[in-house]
Amino acid sequence: MRQRNRRQGRRKSEGDGGRDRWLITYADLITLLLIFFVMMFAMSRLDVEKYEAITQSLQHTFKSGDSILEKGSGITGQADKNTHRNPDTAKKPQNSGSQELTERELAFRKQEQELQNLMQVISQYVKDNRLEDQIFVADEPQGISITLSDQFMFDVGKADLKPGSAPVLDKLASLFKNLSTVISIEGHTDNLPIVHASNYKDNWELSGARALSVLRFFLDQKYLNPDEFQYAGYGDTRPVGDNGTEAGRQKNRRVEIIVLRQLQE
Repeated sequence: MRQRNRRQGRRKSEGDGGRDRWLITYADLITLLLIFFVMMFAMSRLDVEKYEAITQSLQHTFKSGDSILEKGSGITGQADKNTHRNPDTAKKPQNSGSQELTERELAFRKQEQELQNLMQVISQYVKDNRLEDQIFVADEPQGISITLSDQFMFDVGKADLKPGSAPVLDKLASLFKNLSTVISIEGHTDNLPIVHASNYKDNWELSGARALSVLRFFLDQKYLNPDEFQYAGYGDTRPVGDNGTEAGRQKNRRVEIIVLRQLQE
């Protein structure tokens, strides 16, 4: 009898414990939720030091600048008091650098407009006079390049200008007169050696003499400003065609007049 009572008591206690096991699962769930919210809270907290540093930086930036609103006092409400005393002062550039940049940009745009107008006029002149085989105009990085073939400029091995070249040079001189930039005149030859009958020792002298003849025309006959010109002779060192063929050598015998870009954006 006593043994049976012990068994019944044991079963009763085990039944009571089984009914309360859900509390363990519930407690675990509450604990996990608590940990989850603690982590979310920690991740959402602001870094106070970084926030203060950013705030001070923004305040300094807006204090040093003018308000976009007329008679405004900046984002922080503590703009320079001089702005309120003289509103016109706020409209002036804060330093000379920005003003110089604006003037340079205007000068660059004016220069580009002059160069494009020059190229358009010369291209139209070449087309109207059917000189496409003798004069080539191109917009290069260094400026507007006007390439003159030696066929109508010079006799073989000589640097004296042919009379037929005068109308073209007259037209160019009239266009160069109003330009405010430097004009480079460059002579080029092919790689064939100079004949003995020539007055020039080699292609270096011949190319330089031809460039100088063009320069003298502009200065001595058209009275252009010598401060706006420069010239050079490059011989056969800068070919644009194949010196192994007659057509290529013909391309290399040329005078290039380059209206230089002196300002860069």
